[in-house]
Amino acid sequence: MKVINVQVDGLEDAVANGFYDWVAQHDADVVCVQNLKAKEYQLSDKVLYPDNYNAYFFDGEPDHYAGVAILTRDMPKAIMTGLAFESCDRYGRYIQADFEEVSIGSILFPEIDEHNTLEDKLAFQQEFIEHLKKTKRKRREFIFAGHFAVAHKSVDLSDWKGNKDQPGFLPEEQAFMDQITGPLEFFDAFREANFGENQYTWWPNAEAARRNQDGWRLDYQICTPELRQYVVDAKVDREQTFGGSAQYAATIIEYEFD
Repeated sequence: MKVINVQVDGLEDAVANGFYDWVAQHDADVVCVQNLKAKEYQLSDKVLYPDNYNAYFFDGEPDHYAGVAILTRDMPKAIMTGLAFESCDRYGRYIQADFEEVSIGSILFPEIDEHNTLEDKLAFQQEFIEHLKKTKRKRREFIFAGHFAVAHKSVDLSDWKGNKDQPGFLPEEQAFMDQITGPLEFFDAFREANFGENQYTWWPNAEAARRNQDGWRLDYQICTPELRQYVVDAKVDREQTFGGSAQYAATIIEYEFD
């Protein structure tokens, strides 16, 4: 199974710029998309109905803000939206597809902006920790794929010394990721198969993306422990980036199950 996650910074524009053609080329089984910046009813038919995929959307309340989607080649057994806490569900930050072997969620963590303060972002992280604790009690496997808005370790951003006091790499945010991959025993699937440096998914502008400078790895697939043995390949596709002023690249991970 090939799972892709990508922050597109506006789905309608991304599709106009070849996003669905890019998806078809990569032959993904599941594509988790974040930051649609549109409600489902505002999307054109070419966005709502991609060839060879079932598309599901979860809107945020504010206009032109947040929202997530999940594209599936096979029909899922069920679709779930939200995580039952207000800062997630109000802004359309989570949608999940359940399959026979695994549940896959598309998640968009908040950035600091007109809707969220640093305190809001940190509170969301703690709410997600509580959700993971509940997830551990369920008798199935999970992949949480999306934009976490955090660089976990120094290898995950190009200038960690210069950014150690910046949101996205604060000590408490690193501690959040440490808790996920430590006591909670989930794992970062990308780092199971790719130990390389300069593996970034966000850049401040197109020139930085082209040169792979000033990059951060802010996008992850966080998995339940039993899936560790099935990760066979992981990469970031820098050949095609998405976004407006800032640029985002997709994370592509292959698992050895159907």
